[in-house]
Amino acid sequence: MAKSPPAKPRSISCKTDVVADGLRSRPLVSADPTVPQLFDAPLPGWIAPCLPTLVPKPPAGEEWVHEIKWDGYRVSAYVEPGAVTIRTRNGYDWTARFPTIAAALGKLKVRSLVIDGEASVLDEKGRSSFAELQADLATGGAQRAVLYAFDLLFLDGEDWRQRPLDERRGALAGLIKKKPPLLLSQEYAGTGVDFFKVACEHELEGIVSKRLDKPYRSGRSKDWLKTKCVQSGEFVVIGYQPSSGAVRAPLANIKVARWEEGALRYAGAVGTGFSERVARMLRDRLDGLRTPRCAIPRLKVGGAVWTKPDLIVEIDYRGLTADGELRHASFRGIAE
Repeated sequence: MAKSPPAKPRSISCKTDVVADGLRSRPLVSADPTVPQLFDAPLPGWIAPCLPTLVPKPPAGEEWVHEIKWDGYRVSAYVEPGAVTIRTRNGYDWTARFPTIAAALGKLKVRSLVIDGEASVLDEKGRSSFAELQADLATGGAQRAVLYAFDLLFLDGEDWRQRPLDERRGALAGLIKKKPPLLLSQEYAGTGVDFFKVACEHELEGIVSKRLDKPYRSGRSKDWLKTKCVQSGEFVVIGYQPSSGAVRAPLANIKVARWEEGALRYAGAVGTGFSERVARMLRDRLDGLRTPRCAIPRLKVGGAVWTKPDLIVEIDYRGLTADGELRHASFRGIAE
């Protein structure tokens, strides 16, 4: 981001040795992290992610901690000597799509590791941009992508999911050196309402609030809550407006609609949220769908190029006008 939020990150201590009942536990990382230990559990094949529940406002209380809601692809990274696998939230292998992240993960001094996080590409203002990430992936691999790591699920042959978030984050902070392409998703203490206000002022998507004392649970959970600065939804692209003026950009805006009772209803034009590179990607996709007639009969929009209603996009917006068009709409990405 161009300007960091004023809240201070919560300090996290990382203990590598714990004494209990006169017995000393093993260190988190052995002297030779590449050598398997006798009691190491095998690395899990895939762990379904914990998904936050959407709420209208952030929770209050010292048991909660808050993070920026990064705008990218949710991924989990599986690391063992000589092998790194990056999987999507549905378990698909996307290692080849994030080569720089995979290479950095392979250099970590661990025997085995599973990290939960978000793969993102930052725009010119330092904000995560889903559209820019998609444009990079369209070229074969997201070389600019960074991994914002926010949870530790497995470490050196031991499953950490039943430990509280406070412990998991403490160990994760000791592993991630905060250097691209591996970054620690910073936590912020204080009131969630204040942090949410700062996030919205910086035009971020929102925040995620998490219980410090809870284990990691796969599936939708109320231990994790998300609060969004804007509304969002999926819309059908029915055309685009060619650019006019001295500088010929790929397009001026896209025309979108939504399904209502089995018919398409016009939702307006979206002309922000994409760079020239993303606009070119969109134009190339839409030119392959051109059609002489609008998908909505009797809709009149001067100068528009109409397309078949086959491309679905995600749009952020701040409400609807009286005639049902989007207010302050911004392109977020193509729906996968």
